[in-house]
Amino acid sequence: MLYFLLAPVAIYHWILIIAALIPAIILFIKVYRSDRLEKESPALLWSLVTGGILSTLLAMVEETVGQWILDSILPDGGVLYDVIMYFVIVAIAEETSKYIFMRRRTWNSPEFNCTYDGVVYALFTSLGFALWENISYVLNFGFSTALVRAVTAIPGHASFGVFMGVFYGLAKKYEKHGDAAKSKLLCFLGIAAAALMHGTYDFLATQSSEKGSVYFLIFVVALFAAAYFLVNKFSKNDEFI
Repeated sequence: MLYFLLAPVAIYHWILIIAALIPAIILFIKVYRSDRLEKESPALLWSLVTGGILSTLLAMVEETVGQWILDSILPDGGVLYDVIMYFVIVAIAEETSKYIFMRRRTWNSPEFNCTYDGVVYALFTSLGFALWENISYVLNFGFSTALVRAVTAIPGHASFGVFMGVFYGLAKKYEKHGDAAKSKLLCFLGIAAAALMHGTYDFLATQSSEKGSVYFLIFVVALFAAAYFLVNKFSKNDEFI
């Protein structure tokens, strides 16, 4: 009897999880097919997805500590509070967490031999992060949240990954050519660019005014268009390092 009572709940949860998975899977396929020269091994890609999932735990700890410090300094609700919260604490915590897991798995990998590989690695790590985050959201807030996040948050994380990955691939190229200083600078710029896009996204998304919603919509469209352009451009101009 208990089984029949719980079965509809379990089925509903599975529907929510599938709703969270579909947009991420579509993006996985798009990015994988865009890798023209030498596709990465399934084992490496899977490790990046799991690394992205694990990076949510590190980001959670960093955000909790960061918010505790911020709350002890500034009152909640002000513009300055939101700027620090979303640009400094959330964006930097999440993007650096993704970067740490991605770099540890890929930087010295023999498969990292093309500039576009950096885009693939950053995207798969970011989508792993977004995938797990989205599952948590939809289980807590329902199917409507899955629909909203499918067209905003998941592609948003993918777009942040594109910006990081472009710099990451170029950084590996310069490291191979013996320019360690430029390689480190490009890695830093990759994290900074992703964090800037991420912070802007979160800040605009939390503004309740009508004008804020318009700005958010404009930013999202521009962000996705720029990311799509960069994926196509770097895929077309990919080269062996």
